[in-house]
Amino acid sequence: MSAYLKLDHIDKSFSRGAQTTEVLRDVNLVIENGEYVSIIGHSGCGKSTLLNLIAGLSTVTNGGVLLEDREVNSPGPERAVVFQNHSLLPWLTVYENVALAVNKVFSGKKTRAERHAWIMHNLELVQMAHASDKRPSEISGGMKQRVGIARALAMQPKILLLDEPFGALDALTRAHLQDSIMQIHAQLGNTMIMITHDVDEAVLLSDRIVMMTNGPAATIGEVLPVRLPRPRKRLELVTDRAYIAAREAVLKFLYERHRLVEAA
Repeated sequence: MSAYLKLDHIDKSFSRGAQTTEVLRDVNLVIENGEYVSIIGHSGCGKSTLLNLIAGLSTVTNGGVLLEDREVNSPGPERAVVFQNHSLLPWLTVYENVALAVNKVFSGKKTRAERHAWIMHNLELVQMAHASDKRPSEISGGMKQRVGIARALAMQPKILLLDEPFGALDALTRAHLQDSIMQIHAQLGNTMIMITHDVDEAVLLSDRIVMMTNGPAATIGEVLPVRLPRPRKRLELVTDRAYIAAREAVLKFLYERHRLVEAA
């Protein structure tokens, strides 16, 4: 049986004039359909670069990204990205921002009525249907990010790529959105890959945590399975031994990598 998503011996370098910087070296990873995988590591370890390669926003130098045995080398609606910045168009309403993606992907496939129903369904999924007529300037940062998630989900992607989606939010809003993402993942069973700096967030949300070595020429140092049953409730996990052990394992990896950098 072939892998759902396979990162096969990926190298990525950037060149400027005569200077070449190797960002990623020999990255290998298999992600199964329906998994929630977090990628964590120190700044400069190539996390976002790796996400961009999966999204098709950048091309590999060597190796390949394979989704259902087909090579990824350009953007496509089967891989939707939610960035830390919500990227909503300020002159459009919440509804119109989601409609932009829906009309692009489903024009000729769904009727106008079906597209409308699909837009509202995805806004309801992130609890934003009540604000469908508001513009981004009229809603909070957390609400904007919910709309960004709705827009990505409305494309019906095979993989949802999250690039530090909660990094710019306050702690309470971040917690509410984490809970929403867990509910959406449980309801849809879709594949999610998230970049994060937050250890607790990674352990709470993930089936596996991919820990990157420091750059340049970063690679995967360890992959930690998170053996916590779902659904997960954050308050109950505070004293859970498996949660504590997973958190300690990630912190130890990150601390050891940071110590090696300081020693160098």
